[in-house]
Amino acid sequence: MASMTIRNLPDEVHRALRVRAALHGRSTEAEVRAILEEAAKPAGRIQLGSLLADVGRRAGLADEDQAVFEQRDKTPAEPVRFE
Repeated sequence: MASMTIRNLPDEVHRALRVRAALHGRSTEAEVRAILEEAAKPAGRIQLGSLLADVGRRAGLADEDQAVFEQRDKTPAEPVRFE
């Protein structure tokens, strides 16, 4: 998992983050993670699977046709070995 350092954060912003974190019952770091996640991944975003299913419906695929894709093998692939 990545980590990040934020430099030159104004004191009033840091105080506001600490207060907001306390109101939500979590650490300041957890609050900042939640804010960043919400900003980068809004709840109303279109997800790739939904978009592809919509494209399939517009192309004439019925729900029964799409059910075939759910039957695929979902086991993780083995990594390539160069031995």
